[in-house]
Amino acid sequence: MKVAAGGTGAIGFLRELGETASTLWWQFFDWLAQVPFRQLVVTWVLALLLACTPVLLPKQALAFVLISCGLKVLAGGKRKAEIEAREASAHAGLESMERRVLEAQMAALQAQVEPHFLFNTLALIGQLIETDPPQAARIHEHLIDYLRSTLPQMRARGGATLGRQIALSRSYLAIMQARMKARLAVSIDVPSGLESASFPPMMLQILIENAIKHGLEPKIEGGRIDIRARAAGTVLEVEVQDDGVGFSHLAGDGVGLANIRERLKLMFGSRAELLIEAPPEGGCRACVRVPFAPDIFAKDTP
Repeated sequence: MKVAAGGTGAIGFLRELGETASTLWWQFFDWLAQVPFRQLVVTWVLALLLACTPVLLPKQALAFVLISCGLKVLAGGKRKAEIEAREASAHAGLESMERRVLEAQMAALQAQVEPHFLFNTLALIGQLIETDPPQAARIHEHLIDYLRSTLPQMRARGGATLGRQIALSRSYLAIMQARMKARLAVSIDVPSGLESASFPPMMLQILIENAIKHGLEPKIEGGRIDIRARAAGTVLEVEVQDDGVGFSHLAGDGVGLANIRERLKLMFGSRAELLIEAPPEGGCRACVRVPFAPDIFAKDTP
């Protein structure tokens, strides 16, 4: 029993010795990884100087210099990889946070516009209930269609398509035509192959709302709105043109167009833009240009 106990004690001692040696080795390795080369060179010079005295043999000093130099290269590479890994992890976390901030900013910008149309439409229905109940009922139906198109987009995280924005705009324009009657004519020219293309939500409606509010409503006889979409290489262009009173009347709208420009900047940086032009024939033309991937949609087109 004493021999066994002694054997067990020896094994435990050797295990502790091995663990201590391993700990000291990795501490030395980490020290080599962090110590500047200048300090390490000073250490090498001292080791070579000591080799000239009985304290340290020349072969031992040279071995120390060579081994520590090799380990410095290995340890430095390990430390560099660890630093790059930490930086990549931190960068990924920062990008995730930036995406969340971006989504919150876009949601806040979008919220500035959505209630405006809804409240105005409800107020119009309230007025028509007393003066023209059938018309109030028609606008009420169009409003329901509009909300059916809008609510899924408000719940969705991305994935907004041009086709959904066109459907939403049709419902909106139906309400406007019920109110303006013959004073508002509409034309929509969007190829079916572009309906699945990604397009930011609510932007098209803002342009249409601007065209009506600032271009056609001030015009006694009203006018026409033309909505067109086309792909030019890797750019998708969505255009709203009216023959209203003219470009200068858009200057009074600071929220809608600023909303679009800010959201385009947040989503695409310099790869997207909003252009406002005054056509020679009069009225106003507004065009949103966003990145487009034609190869993706070509595969889905029969």
